[in-house]
Amino acid sequence: MGKGCIDDRRHRWKSTSLIWILTTFLIYLVLRVLLSSSKSLIDSLSTSISDRRTALYDMLSSDLVKNGPVFLRGKTSQYIFDVRDGVVTPLLKGSYPPVRANILYISSKYSIPISHVIKDIFLPDFDQVIWFQNTTLYHFSMFHASHNVTSVFATDIEIEAEVNTVKSVADGLCPLKAVLDRVVLTSSGVLLGCWQVSSGSDPLLIRTKLKEALPRAPDKQVYDPVILHSTFARIFGHPNIQLKEQDEVNYLQDLVSHVNNKLRGFQATINELWYVEEFDVLALALDGKMKIRKCHLGCSSKLLNVTL
Repeated sequence: MGKGCIDDRRHRWKSTSLIWILTTFLIYLVLRVLLSSSKSLIDSLSTSISDRRTALYDMLSSDLVKNGPVFLRGKTSQYIFDVRDGVVTPLLKGSYPPVRANILYISSKYSIPISHVIKDIFLPDFDQVIWFQNTTLYHFSMFHASHNVTSVFATDIEIEAEVNTVKSVADGLCPLKAVLDRVVLTSSGVLLGCWQVSSGSDPLLIRTKLKEALPRAPDKQVYDPVILHSTFARIFGHPNIQLKEQDEVNYLQDLVSHVNNKLRGFQATINELWYVEEFDVLALALDGKMKIRKCHLGCSSKLLNVTL
C-alpha cells in the first residue's frame, strides 16, 4: 500500500474523529443549557407553587379572627360527636355510594409525636369537647373519584380498575418530604397542619396525574389543587375555663402559638398513596368503616417528578 493512501486514510480518520469530538462537545453544551434552563424553570415553578400555598395558609390563619370561633356558638359539626361515659364518640352515618378518596398517608412515625404535642396543649382545657385524629389515619387528601357533593357510582369491577390505575400512577410518583409550615385553628374548630414540600412529587403534580387517570371523577374537587393539609383535631365545645367573649380569640390563638413553637418545621417523608372507600361519612376522620388499598410511591419516572 502506498504512502499516499496511508496518509489519506489518516487524514480522513483525523477529520472523522474531530467531527465526533466537536459533535459530542456541542451535544454536551446543548444539554447543559437545557438542564440549566430546566432548573431555572423548576425553581421558578417551585417558588410559584410555594407562594400559592402560603397565600392559602395565610387565608386559613385569618379565618378565626375574621369570623370568630363559631364552634363555641354551636354553629359547627358538634352533631358529629357525642360524649358517652366521659368518652368522645363519633356519630357515624352511612355513605352511599361510598366516597372513593385518594390520600397520602402520614406514617405513625410522624403522627404520634405530632399528636402528643396537640394533646399536651389542648386536652387540659378541652377535655370531652375535642376529637383527636387517629394517629394511624393521619393523611393528606389528594383526589376523589367520588365524593359526597358529587357522587359517581362504580361497580366492583370499575372500582378494581380504578385501584389498578391508581397503583400505576403511584409507581411513577416519588416520595415527598413535607415540612410543617404552620398549624391553624379555623372558625369551625378544626385544627389543621399546613405543609410545604421540599422535595419529591408535588401535590399539584399528584392531583394532575390522578385526574388524568380517573376521568369519571367529579370535575369539582374538594380542595385547592396546591394545598397540602392534614387534620389534627376537631373542637366542638367550650373550654373548661371561664372566658369573656372578647377574650376567646386571643386565648385560642395563644394555644395555637404554643403548638407552632413546638411543631413548626417538623418534617415527614411520605411513601404511600392510599385508595380508600369510605362507607361512613367522614370515615377517615371519624374512624368509620372503610376499605383501604395501599400503593407505594415507586419513583419509576424520575424525570417527570420535579418538585413544583
